[in-house]
Amino acid sequence: MFTSVLMIEKALTSADVEFVTTLHGDETVSFHVLLQPRGDQADRLLRAIDDVALGELDEAAHERETPEGKDAAELGAQALSVSLEALRAAGSAAEGRLIEDHPLDALKTLVDEIGADEVIVLTDPHYVEEFFHRDWASRARHKVGVPVLKLFSHSKE
Repeated sequence: MFTSVLMIEKALTSADVEFVTTLHGDETVSFHVLLQPRGDQADRLLRAIDDVALGELDEAAHERETPEGKDAAELGAQALSVSLEALRAAGSAAEGRLIEDHPLDALKTLVDEIGADEVIVLTDPHYVEEFFHRDWASRARHKVGVPVLKLFSHSKE
């Protein structure tokens, strides 16, 4: 069985589930999902810039309305639950947890604990962070000791 750690920031869409569950053909994959609810207000500007770069001006204008920090934990738990159910429905073993602080430390610990074969980082594009190599995937490649695959999530169902 192939073991993947899947880092996400929102609920998986059906297209995301199909994408990650078919990456290894017919090989059975077990997923360990890490989801970090939205951070604090310091990330708001970067997200707004990303929204503008993607042409999603309405999203940028509504960034202030999106729950942050502790207020986002409940939404994060729901997103994790939905994602795990979808992976299981697609025939994969899946378990997961929310990350509160230091996502890369949690990732490294989990990779070591379970002997993961790979890490898949599935997020929306984050152009500013990616340009400066500060996104999860770029930073994880120097930390976890297994291959790291960066994929962009599908925004719509």
